[in-house]
Amino acid sequence: MALYRTEERGQPCSQDYRLFFKNVAGHYISPFHDIPLKVDSKEENGIPTKKARNDDCENLFNMVVEVPRWTNAKMEIATKEPLNPIKQDVKNGKLRYVANIFPHKGYIWNYGALPQTWEDPHRKDKSTNCCGDNDPIDVCEIGSKVLSRGEVIHVKILGILALIDEGETDWKLIAINANDPEASKFNDIDDVKKFKPGYLEATLNWFRFYKVPEGKPENQFAFNGEFKTKAFALEVIESAHECWKALLMKKCNGGSINCTNVQVCDSPFHCTQEEARSLVESSLSPCNNESPYSKNIVTWYFLSL
Repeated sequence: MALYRTEERGQPCSQDYRLFFKNVAGHYISPFHDIPLKVDSKEENGIPTKKARNDDCENLFNMVVEVPRWTNAKMEIATKEPLNPIKQDVKNGKLRYVANIFPHKGYIWNYGALPQTWEDPHRKDKSTNCCGDNDPIDVCEIGSKVLSRGEVIHVKILGILALIDEGETDWKLIAINANDPEASKFNDIDDVKKFKPGYLEATLNWFRFYKVPEGKPENQFAFNGEFKTKAFALEVIESAHECWKALLMKKCNGGSINCTNVQVCDSPFHCTQEEARSLVESSLSPCNNESPYSKNIVTWYFLSL
């Protein structure tokens, strides 16, 4: 059994709202840096080591759910804040919501990110010829269950789409919850075409048009919008994981990315459990402390390996 716990701070649907993460011991952690990338990884100083595994284990990753399917609030891991809680994105002083792209309501998958990955904005991708978007790799989970914000689930990677967002590479992984009743049927991108006909086309159109209602042009894609295979996707993940390692070890310029972590012991950004708790407490403003929403709201997630 894997166990993660989330704690809400601030009022939902406000700029003060934050969703913090705790580990099984009840200590605050970063979902960006402290949750392992691989489900079965054996860790050495917080960074998974390489070892031989069978194909199934090699393709089992942790996914942090930021946005449940059919919702519109643009929630995301706050990469620039200490311990990287989930918050709602803000633009021009207003909370961001994605438009409904006909005939869909909100996001058409459970949307989130792979921990311990980073798309380096200073590193040009050899296949897209564009640099990264400065975020963890995004995941579109296509299973049958509507998941909850802050859940950490195990996913099988099926393929990947290369969105080019304002000149930056913004990879979109296609994955399925490993505990989905039909997960065994899905092993590569062609299985999505076979068992969920139209879903990839809808995904491409959603990403093409979702910014148009904001007055922006249609998004563009590398490879003419072709979805690449699982093998291609795994290479992208490995590259982004190596970039994350360099980031956490201060071997590259992370800019405003906050690398504070509790579990990567060799990282110069490592902090103690007590320091992590102080960081969370100091993130509260006086008005938040007076709000009934500032009381801890705790949800436990039990995930089967």
